Amino acid sequence: MTPNEMLAMYFIAGSQDVPENTLPEVLEDTLQAGITCFQFREKKLANPEKLAKQCQKLCKQYQVPFFVNDDVALALKIEADGIHVGQDDMAIQEVIATCAKKMMIGLSINTLEQGQKAAHIAELTYIGVGPIYETTSKVDAQPATGIQLIQDIRKAGIALPIVAIGGITAKDTTPIHDAGAQGVAIISAVTKAANRAQVVQQFSHN
Repeated sequence: MTPNEMLAMYFIAGSQDVPENTLPEVLEDTLQAGITCFQFREKKLANPEKLAKQCQKLCKQYQVPFFVNDDVALALKIEADGIHVGQDDMAIQEVIATCAKKMMIGLSINTLEQGQKAAHIAELTYIGVGPIYETTSKVDAQPATGIQLIQDIRKAGIALPIVAIGGITAKDTTPIHDAGAQGVAIISAVTKAANRAQVVQQFSHN
């Protein structure tokens, strides 16, 4: 699977996003429905290794890449497929020093300047751009950028694969792709849905 294919339908979740003890079940629903990547973003459990491994095992069954958000030690310990970090997490150069050649690396971007810096980091697999729209999934989210930031990054000649994130619904996928992103990342659109599989399918068909 190429990075472009991997980013098409990128699901992000942790135990804080779903009813208690249901993350593996929620994840399996989305894997069956066709997600192309999963990021384990755990903000609640003090020791998330057991849950991470359950999710990783499911992803392997469906041959979908498994990323860990922010926790480099966990990602290395369980040999995740990738690590994703934000601008305020561990410095990207430190992440590269420990993770490069062992796994894929994703980095969150909220400004064109951050995108321009990322363009010079050869070890990055992709950038996550956003929040595109207002989001309820992250309490400390940056201001919404709209699709303009994706367009600006592409106009600046930055060729890194992009996954758009933040408040995205199925109807937004076409304009986001048209702006130059390879795919969309979703959290609450799926975790709060009555029919998770149906929502994933709506995204993938747009």
